[in-house]
Amino acid sequence: MTAEFSFTTEVWVHPGPGSWHFVTLPADLSDEIADLTAGLAGGFGSVRVRARVGGTTWLTSLFPSSPQQAYVLPVKKAVRTAEGLADGDLVTVRIRLEVGG
Repeated sequence: MTAEFSFTTEVWVHPGPGSWHFVTLPADLSDEIADLTAGLAGGFGSVRVRARVGGTTWLTSLFPSSPQQAYVLPVKKAVRTAEGLADGDLVTVRIRLEVGG
């Protein structure tokens, strides 16, 4: 399946240990991705994607978040460092679904 999306959102830190950073996908985009990947999601409802922020691209997964009522995308430290990102920064993210062979 080839589907690509772009959105702008804010980087946020998950409360608790680990300092995990995420971005939240817009609700309408999350709904579209859920529809496109119905029956193809991995563990915990994850959806495999290739993500890009600025000049940095990485393979990761989207995860459904009940509190956010949308998918969230983890933004690992190497990406934040390479792109100079911190909690609260607005960022444009591009994702390509990597599911379904």
